[in-house]
Amino acid sequence: MIEKVKDRVSISQIIRDLNLKVIYMQEDIDYYVESEDVNRAALPLAGYFEYFPYERIQIIGKTEYTYFQNVKKEKREEILDRFFSYEIPVLIVTRDLEVDKDIIEKAKKYNRVILSSKCNTTRFINRLSNYLDNKLAPHVTMHGVLVDVYGIGVLIKGESSIGKSETALELIQKGHRLVADDAVEIRKVDDSRLVGQAPEILKHYMEIRGIGIIDVKSLYGVGAIKNQKMVDLVVELENWSQQKYYDRLGLDREYEDILGTQVEKIVVPVKPGRNTSMIIEVAAMNFRQRGMGTDAALEFTQKL
Repeated sequence: MIEKVKDRVSISQIIRDLNLKVIYMQEDIDYYVESEDVNRAALPLAGYFEYFPYERIQIIGKTEYTYFQNVKKEKREEILDRFFSYEIPVLIVTRDLEVDKDIIEKAKKYNRVILSSKCNTTRFINRLSNYLDNKLAPHVTMHGVLVDVYGIGVLIKGESSIGKSETALELIQKGHRLVADDAVEIRKVDDSRLVGQAPEILKHYMEIRGIGIIDVKSLYGVGAIKNQKMVDLVVELENWSQQKYYDRLGLDREYEDILGTQVEKIVVPVKPGRNTSMIIEVAAMNFRQRGMGTDAALEFTQKL
């Protein structure tokens, strides 16, 4: 498991993905954003720079724009000079408002980026925040297979050659959906949500020993794949051992720590004659049923 604690996203990519217009951006410089937070630049434009979070993307909406239009010329120049002297990653003006020449001149002086969006401020901030949360969230790459089984994101783990991909392929043939095979990128999008997806180069592909690489999307159609899925349940496959005790009631709960989030985990012993894919289907349905308030194991023990 390789952990990538922090990432960054280029301004050029943000422009493409969010369909933004470039007001000023020096072409020979690579600009990046490293903070997933955004800041409405109301207080800095009023001249207050204490605790100014300059490392965030700065937003100017109609309120800030209207206020700044009424600031006297000398004060405007002083505020703009100080504002752009900070290493802000980018200034974005919403509602397609016209950017004044003095703002552009100060941006040129300090080589800062100014962009424009047609969206209203609230909607744009929500959209941008979700985008940055996804791009800059802490993430890990884990060895395993992520499948969507009855709406439950199941991460199948286990030693090499134990049959993870073969089990996932059987689940796909039963109508479930593949998210990622072999390498699963998992991002922590908030305190309790983990979202998994495949690396770009591996999307929709699986490796089956004896056959090689197969394209699941081409073989089974678009209904057999999914681009990303929340990780709800970890299923670890291991070789059956006579010396090991396996839970037979389902009362014991195991959890796996992924990026500081506890994910429920079950261990499934594998041996000839056991239909592993069917067991995973039942595990997913049982997990979903417990989430709806029905715990069969608890109800059974209460009857004893």
